[in-house]
Amino acid sequence: MVNIAVLVSGGGTNLQALIDAEKSRIIKSGKIKLVISNNYDAYALERAKNNKIKTSIISKKECVDQNQFESKIIEELKNNKIDLIVLAGFMCILSENFTKIYDHRIINVHPSLIPSFCGEGYYGLKVHECALQKGVKVTGATVHFVNEIPDGGEIIMQKAVKILDNDTPKTLQKRVMRLAEWKILPMSVEKVSKEIESEGK
Repeated sequence: MVNIAVLVSGGGTNLQALIDAEKSRIIKSGKIKLVISNNYDAYALERAKNNKIKTSIISKKECVDQNQFESKIIEELKNNKIDLIVLAGFMCILSENFTKIYDHRIINVHPSLIPSFCGEGYYGLKVHECALQKGVKVTGATVHFVNEIPDGGEIIMQKAVKILDNDTPKTLQKRVMRLAEWKILPMSVEKVSKEIESEGK
């Protein structure tokens, strides 16, 4: 079994989708062993505790710099023998030093069809606001590997979602989560876990 860590900052709806997928055996090649948050108040931590998953809080504000912040995360990952890292609403950019250590071992879900509405500054509702302002008819979600460029790693999976005439950023956000993010993130985690497993970690 591949050991998975999920990095979170907020409510943890994508974490919940992963927990549910593990229970329903959509994810069967990996197990969520650790949830790390940079935010003490993240509800995602409660979701982890409710499912008896180990949690750790590493606050960027309490670190002297990015290097110390990432070193603490790496130490926690190594202590828990983590093979795969999933960014699920993690609101911190990771440096090239970090991403190089875990090359093709970090995946992220982004709420658009990359290369549209992605990169630095595109996160949360902003992505959906931009999609609506542009007047695109189709949006969706993308799961991709993480490298030093925000949303720049190779794509693992995408799923399209139609935009409706009466959509607001919030209704669109909820539908993209429900119809795309919560579907392709667990499937991608299983796909990458299986590949890691077959490589013998």
